[in-house]
Amino acid sequence: MAYNDILEELRAKLGDSPDENEKILKAEGERLAKEGDFDGLKAVGELIMENMPEERRNEIDRLTHLDGKRLNVVYDEIDALIKEKKYLEALPIAEKLYKKICLEYAETDKAKFVSLRNPFEDNLCQLLFSEDKTLNRTPFNFTMYLTTYAYLLIETGANIDAIPVLEKAIAYNPIDVAPRFELAEIYKLIKNKKMVLDVSRETLKVSYSPLSIARCYSNIGYALTDSGDFEDAAAFYVASVMFAPNPAVPYEMQHLADLKGTPIRKPSIEEMVAVMKKYDIEYGPDKRVIEVSAQLAAHYMGLGDKENAVQAMKITYNLTLDEDIKKLILQLDPRSQMLHPKDGVQTDFDPNEAPKS
Repeated sequence: MAYNDILEELRAKLGDSPDENEKILKAEGERLAKEGDFDGLKAVGELIMENMPEERRNEIDRLTHLDGKRLNVVYDEIDALIKEKKYLEALPIAEKLYKKICLEYAETDKAKFVSLRNPFEDNLCQLLFSEDKTLNRTPFNFTMYLTTYAYLLIETGANIDAIPVLEKAIAYNPIDVAPRFELAEIYKLIKNKKMVLDVSRETLKVSYSPLSIARCYSNIGYALTDSGDFEDAAAFYVASVMFAPNPAVPYEMQHLADLKGTPIRKPSIEEMVAVMKKYDIEYGPDKRVIEVSAQLAAHYMGLGDKENAVQAMKITYNLTLDEDIKKLILQLDPRSQMLHPKDGVQTDFDPNEAPKS
C-alpha cells in the first residue's frame, strides 16, 4: 500500500480526543511493528506528531534538529562536502552531529536505540543479539552518520580516533557491515592481524550478500600476506573470488608469489576449507543468516505478499545458489533479475531492497 494511502487509512480511525487518538496510534504502531511494516510505522509517527501537544512536539524537534536543521539535512550537507573532497570542512560538522547523537540517543540500563534498516536486519539482530532492553528506533540512520564521521577521521589521519566511533556505529546496527569494514581497514593499516581476523569473523556472522562475504575473505588474505602466511593467504583469496569476482585478487596472488619467491599453488576446495578452519572460520554464509531469510520468505508468502517474499528469497538464493529457490522466485516474478547467477556475473545486494513490510 502506498504511504499516503496508509496515512489516510490510519487518520480515518482517529477521533476528536487526543488521549484516545494516542491510544489508537500506539496500538497501530505495535501492530505494524509486529508485521514489519516500516512505511506504516513512519505514518504512525507522523500522526503522533500531529496529535501531540505543542510542548511535546517541541521536545521532538529538539531531538531531531541541530542548529535549526533536521539531522538528515545536516548529514546531506556533510555528504555533499565529502563528494567535493572537502574533508576538513566536513569534519567539524560531522563531529557536532556525532556528539548530538551520542548525547541524545545514548543507551540506558533499560533501553537502547537501533538503526535497523529493514525487517530482515530486525529479525537477524533479534536472533544474534537478543537482550532484555527495550529497542527504540532512531529517527534517522545513525549507523551511516557515524560511519561517515569515522571515514572523515580516517581520511584526515586520525585512524585510532575513528575506532570508538565505528564501535558506536556498530552498536546502533550490528547487522550493517559498512562500519565493520571500515574497522577492518584501520586494523589493516596499523597491521594488527589479530583484530583484522576478529572483526572479519564477526562480520561474516551478519553478512547477507556474496560481496560482503568475499570482502571478508580478501581482508583476511591481506592480513595473512602481511604476516608472511602466504599459502594461507592464497586460500582466502581463492575463497573470495568464489563468492564474487574481484579484478584485484589476481594481482594479490602475484604479489604473494613475488614475496614468497616461488609460484603460489592454487589450493583445492578441501585444502581451502582446512585452512579456514585453522582460523576458526567456516566456509560460506552463516547458517543463521540463511535461516532468517528463509523464515522471512515463508512469513511473507503466508501473508500473500509476493513482492517482499521474493526479496527475502533472493537473499537465500544469493547465499546458497539453490536452483529450487531460483525457480520459485521466477515463478513469482518472471522478470526478476538474479543477483548471483552461476555464470559468475555479480552484483552486490542492496539492503534497501530487503523486505520492507
